[in-house]
Amino acid sequence: MAAERQVKLFRNGANQAVRIPRDLELPGKDALMWKEGSRLVIEPVAARSLRAVLATLEPLDEELPQIDDRSPEPVDL
Repeated sequence: MAAERQVKLFRNGANQAVRIPRDLELPGKDALMWKEGSRLVIEPVAARSLRAVLATLEPLDEELPQIDDRSPEPVDL
């Protein structure tokens, strides 16, 4: 775990922001943030699994062509 660091807070328009030092950077482009009492917790968003992405897709409403599923020709090794 990284050592504790004091960081600067600043305004970015109507938002308060914090400059995250390079050695404490989070991976990716998104993070989750919440308060636990007076503590502010920021953690990286876990990458979505392929299964989760596929579950968001609508089913196909079309017939797929039949595929001639023959056994492969024998190969002499």
